[in-house]
Amino acid sequence: MSGIFGVVSQKGCSQDLLYGVDYQSHLGTEFGGIAILSGKRIYRYIHDISQSQFKSKLYDDYKKVDGKYGIGVISDSDPQPMFLNTKFGSFAICMTGLIENTVQLIKELHGRGHSFGETEEGSSNAIEVVAKLISEGNDFVNGIEHMFSKIIGSASVLLLTKDGIYAARDRFGYTPLVIGKREQDFAVASESGAFPNTGFEIHKFLLPGEIVLVNDKGLKQVSGGRDTNQICSFLWIYTGFPASAYEGISVEAVREKCGRALARRDKDIEVDVVSGVPDSGTAHAIGYAMESKKPYRRPLVKYTPGYGRSYTPPIQEIRDLVAKMKLIPIKDIINGNRIIVCEDSIVRGTQLKNFAVQKFWDNGAKEIHVRPACPPLMFPCKFCLSTRSIHELAARKAIKDIEGKDIEDVSEYVDHATPKYKKMVEWIKKDIDVTTLRYQTLDDMIKAIGLPREKLCTYCWNGECLAKGNLLDQSSELGPSD
Repeated sequence: MSGIFGVVSQKGCSQDLLYGVDYQSHLGTEFGGIAILSGKRIYRYIHDISQSQFKSKLYDDYKKVDGKYGIGVISDSDPQPMFLNTKFGSFAICMTGLIENTVQLIKELHGRGHSFGETEEGSSNAIEVVAKLISEGNDFVNGIEHMFSKIIGSASVLLLTKDGIYAARDRFGYTPLVIGKREQDFAVASESGAFPNTGFEIHKFLLPGEIVLVNDKGLKQVSGGRDTNQICSFLWIYTGFPASAYEGISVEAVREKCGRALARRDKDIEVDVVSGVPDSGTAHAIGYAMESKKPYRRPLVKYTPGYGRSYTPPIQEIRDLVAKMKLIPIKDIINGNRIIVCEDSIVRGTQLKNFAVQKFWDNGAKEIHVRPACPPLMFPCKFCLSTRSIHELAARKAIKDIEGKDIEDVSEYVDHATPKYKKMVEWIKKDIDVTTLRYQTLDDMIKAIGLPREKLCTYCWNGECLAKGNLLDQSSELGPSD
C-alpha cells in the first residue's frame, strides 16, 4: 500500500508536509512526492526513492515554495502526486489502495475520449485512471463519488485544489484516513503516527466513503460516510506503524495482545528466551513475554539506516537482499538457548527461512519455536499492493504439495481444527526448518484487534472481505462499470 498526507497550515505548510509525508515511509518504497498550492499555482515534486530516503530526495524541494495547502505521498508503485486540469478546475491528486479493474477502466476511458499521458502502452497507472474518472464528474465531490462507483478494489484519495484539500476514504474503509488538528491547522494522514511530533492531535477518523474539505476556514463534511466498514486487519498485525491508531485502536497495544494470545496457547513447551523478528515482530514478542513470564531478549537486531521493510519492495531479489542485510544476529544471546521467535506473519516463507531462522541455527540455537501473529495467508490481497500471486504464499505451496495439485476449495486448510490444517502447518514447519510452528487463530487475532468481525477485512486469511459474503459482492454493490 501507499501512505498519503495532507496539511492546511495558516503559517505555511511546507515543513509540516515534508515531515508528515516522511512518517508514511514504511508504507512504500518506490516513489515519493509532494504538491503545494502557492498563489494560484500548484507546484509538484516527485522522486524515485527506491534507493534513498524520502527526506534526502525532497529536502531541497520543499524549501523552494510554500503555501497554506499541500499534499504528499509515499507510493509503492506509481509516480505521485499527479496533476490534472479539468472542466471544473485543476487539481493534484495522490492515492492509496489497489484497483483490480484498472485495465478494463483504461479501455472504457479510451472509448470516452480520454488519453493517458503518464501511462505507457500496455501499462496501467492506477493514479491516472482515478484522476480521469474524477474528471468526468460535475465537480470534485461528484467526481470522487463517480470514481468510487466505477472501481473494484479500494482508493482513498487526497485532492489539492484552490479551495483546499478534499480527503476521501475508500467506500468500504479498507484503507484508513485520519484527521489531525493543531489550533487552526489541520492534517489528514494514512498514519496517525505522523501527528505527535508535528504537533497535531487526532480529531476524527473518516468513515468509509466520507469526503471532507479542509481549508483555512476549517473542516467541512461534503459527503457522508457509510455503515459498511471493512478495514484491513493486517494494518494492526504488520503494515501499520506502532505509534499509529486506526478507528481509535492502538497498533502497539493490539500487537501486545496478539503476543499474549500466542503465549496462552503455548503451555506444553519450555523456552529460555522470547524474541521477535524486528521491527514488527517486536511488540508481539513483548506481549508473549509478559504473558509467559519468560525473558524478552534481542537475538536479532535491525540495522535501521538505509534498510526498509523486506515485504514492500516489488522485486523478490530486492526483498531478499534487504532481509539478508538488515538483520544482524547476536551470538551471545542465541547460543545454547531455546528461543521463541514471534513474527508478524509468514507470507512466502523464504525470508524467514533463509535470513532469520538460518541465522539462529548458525549461531548455536538449541531450539527455534516460530509463532506468527496471524493465521496462514491463503489469498493475495485485493485492496492493497502486497502479495500479488497466490502461488507465492507458503500455505499454498504446502497445499499444492499435500494435494499433488492446486485446489480451489481450501476451506479445510483455513479451519485450524482440521487434520488438513495441521498437516499444512507441519509441512511449513519442516520447510522453514524450525522445532515447532504455531500460528495465531483468526478468532484470537480478531479479539486482539477489538472490532466486530464484520467490520474487519480478513480476505487474505479466509477469502472473506465483506459483511455480505465475499469479494464478488463488491462489484454488484458498486454497480456496472460501463
